[in-house]
Amino acid sequence: MTVRVGILGGTFDPIHLGHLEAAAAATHALSLDRLLLLPSRTPPHRSTEPRASVFHRFAMTALAAAERDMSVSDLEVRRDGPSYTALTLEALHREGFAPADLFFITGSDAFADVATWHDYPRILQLANFVVVSRPGAPRPSELIPNPVSSITDPARPTVLSVEADTPDVSSTDIRRRVGAGESIDGLVPSSVAGHIRRHHLYVPAPVAAVL
Repeated sequence: MTVRVGILGGTFDPIHLGHLEAAAAATHALSLDRLLLLPSRTPPHRSTEPRASVFHRFAMTALAAAERDMSVSDLEVRRDGPSYTALTLEALHREGFAPADLFFITGSDAFADVATWHDYPRILQLANFVVVSRPGAPRPSELIPNPVSSITDPARPTVLSVEADTPDVSSTDIRRRVGAGESIDGLVPSSVAGHIRRHHLYVPAPVAAVL
């Protein structure tokens, strides 16, 4: 039996409700059977290293997945080198997933730069791409040739659009809030907030005492 799998990848530094609501919206709109969260080891489009280690980012993603009845994969965590989406999708093909049964979820802001992704344009044939329009983000309509209502060939990967009023929250703002001692309640799952507190993530490093 065919299983339709949604994939949400990202740095997840930390994972937050914006990520999770985008995944939930795509799952609902496209009747996906399974949602896979996939934290990256080495994000290829970032100029700076993630603040939290890959182990903490994977742990936070696993905690969030448990709260939402989602799954988490260490596929990119285990792979050295840049965490290219094309390589990840090819690895899933080797596990038996057909391109047409994979739904890679991304925000409209990230998809607007898809031409800069590794192995573009071939990457668009490796899975369906689900572009979730977030609050305030431009909708790259020129890159979405097939809206959900016009799918005619279910065996051929395509680009789909999902409108969702997801929370206007970012990992950057969460890190800033934690560093400033502000609350992050309502921005991340409670288990993720607890992990951040327990391990003192995103707080300024202590200044060495001057003798």
